[in-house]
Amino acid sequence: MLEFRDVTKKFGPATAVDKVKFTVERDQFIGIVGRSGAGKSTVLRMLNRLADPTEGSILFNGKDITKLEGAGKRKWQSDCAMIFQQFNLVPRLDVVSNVLHGTLNRRNTLATMFNLYPKSDIHTAIDLLERLGIEEHAIKRAEALSGGQQQRVAIARALMQDPQIVLADEPIASLDPMNAQIVMDSLRRIHDEDGRLVICNLHTLDTARKYCDRVIGMRDGKIVFDGTGAELTAGAAREIYGADESFSESATSTSVETLAQTNHKLETLA
Repeated sequence: MLEFRDVTKKFGPATAVDKVKFTVERDQFIGIVGRSGAGKSTVLRMLNRLADPTEGSILFNGKDITKLEGAGKRKWQSDCAMIFQQFNLVPRLDVVSNVLHGTLNRRNTLATMFNLYPKSDIHTAIDLLERLGIEEHAIKRAEALSGGQQQRVAIARALMQDPQIVLADEPIASLDPMNAQIVMDSLRRIHDEDGRLVICNLHTLDTARKYCDRVIGMRDGKIVFDGTGAELTAGAAREIYGADESFSESATSTSVETLAQTNHKLETLA
C-alpha cells in the first residue's frame, strides 16, 4: 500500500530525514512520535509532496508519488489530505466556506474566484460538520471558534477532499487536554468508520498508546522504534527521546487523567 524506500531529506548540510524505510500494508492509525526536530513533520510533508526527498522514493499502491508533477501531483495532494497544527483556516470566512476550500483542487479558476459551489458540495460540507459535532457553527466566522472547534473544521476540510490518506501534523499541540481528546477521538473515528489510513505526528506517548495501532519513533531523522503501543515501553521511550533513567513521560502528557493526578500531587505537597 504505502512504502518509504530509504528516503532522505537534506536542507543544505543538515539531514532532517536519514534513510527512512517502512511499509504500511493496510489501513491503520499510525502515530509518529519524537522530539521536536526529529524529522516527523518532514516525513509528512514529503508524503504530501509539500517537500521533495533528496534521495529515495515513496510508493503508494505501487506508484512512485515523488515523480508526480502538474495535475498528477495536485490529484495526489487531494488524495493525501493534510491537517496542520495551526489549523490554516481563513479567519474571516464562515465555517462552511472554509470546509468547501477542500474542493479547490478540483474546481476551475472562475468558480474559485466567485466562490461558486455546487449544492451537493454544500450539503456534504454541512454533513461533515454535523458528523464532527459543530454543525451549529456553520455560518460563524472561523475566527469566532475555539481552537478545538477550529481544528475540527480543518478535519472537515480535509475530509471534503475524500482522501485515501489523512495526515495530521501535531493536530493537538496547541490544544488543552479536553479539546485534544475530542480531536483525537474524531480522527480515530474517521479511521474506524471510513477505513482511511491516518498518520498522525504526536509529541506524547500516552496519546500514541491510546489511539494508534502502530507507533513509529524517530530520533535525529532516523526510525529508532516501530511497534504497537503496548511495545512502547519506558526503555523504548528513552531511546526515542534520547533520555536517561530520570526521563518521565508524564511531563509530556496531554491526558486529562494524568494532568489531574499531577495536580493532585502538587496540591498534596502544598
